[in-house]
Amino acid sequence: MQIKTVITLLFAFSVSALNAQLKHRTEVLLLMGSRFEITPFAESDSLVEAGISAAITEVKRIENTISEWIPGTVISEINDNAGIKPVAVSDELFQLIKRCIKVSELTNGAFDISWAAARHVWRFDGTMTSLPDPELVDSMKKLVNYKNIILDEQAKTVFLKNKGMAIGLGAVGKGYAANRMKAVMLSMGIQSGIVIAGGDLISWGEPGTGKLWPIGIADPQNPQKAVAWFEVGPMAVVTSGDYEHFAMIDGKRYGHIIDPRTCYPVEGLRSVTIICPDAELADALATAVFVLGKSSGMALVNQLKGIECLMIDNEGNLITSDNLPLNAYEEGQAQKTHKITIGSK
Repeated sequence: MQIKTVITLLFAFSVSALNAQLKHRTEVLLLMGSRFEITPFAESDSLVEAGISAAITEVKRIENTISEWIPGTVISEINDNAGIKPVAVSDELFQLIKRCIKVSELTNGAFDISWAAARHVWRFDGTMTSLPDPELVDSMKKLVNYKNIILDEQAKTVFLKNKGMAIGLGAVGKGYAANRMKAVMLSMGIQSGIVIAGGDLISWGEPGTGKLWPIGIADPQNPQKAVAWFEVGPMAVVTSGDYEHFAMIDGKRYGHIIDPRTCYPVEGLRSVTIICPDAELADALATAVFVLGKSSGMALVNQLKGIECLMIDNEGNLITSDNLPLNAYEEGQAQKTHKITIGSK
């Protein structure tokens, strides 16, 4: 589950056309193994540059805290001590893991950071030509259970109950990073901006007086084009999809998003987009809803206040949550797209 590849969210506008009264610049770079785009709007060029620099520093700090791939990080230490002893962590990391477990509880395990123990069972880099041994899958499945992540609130420790367990925060890491980048730039007086962390987007302020941020969602059949346009106020938009990384085995396509309850790839959907004020939560829910599927996933979203969803199924149908109206553009447009307005001007 945590190896999900996010979908590039396509800007439906030229940044230079947004707020001519404010200075701005877009920095594009590779962070946390993904493409990041940072676009602050501020009164001066110097504040724009300072904001970009501070945001990059914050992402690097987060990566060196939560990555399970970097030796010596606290997450690596937690995994190395699975079944052995609890590991003391910062309050920041403790609360992040605690929030992940709450999403696991909410989704009955469709989201589970302990799936990291089984990540090596599947490969989606083109080298996997046969299904994994069912006995191997079954043995790994026994290590995946968020209920075996033991948190000690008073001591601020994390303990993985069984040897061989592991946790990974890839399914929330970029969403959390996007939230923190926004918070850092806001604290510097940057009142408007947009950050794209892989397929995790968060905006704040507005792109111009009385305007909303127009954002496009990639078409699973042609990721260079957009299948839907969103106009959002200060909001996070996160898309999870299975079409960029997959394995072809005996003529069948297996997407890279894994159900942590079975340790097998999920079928039925091509992408799930979650819209809500918090990028970390949207990141987690995009994965969980994809795993839950069209019926159960949308039923969950429709019970959650302030959270909306757009699904694209295997047949290319667009399905929306109850409070997300979908209106077709006028006839004559070269591309079949839809426009959705979220938030108030």
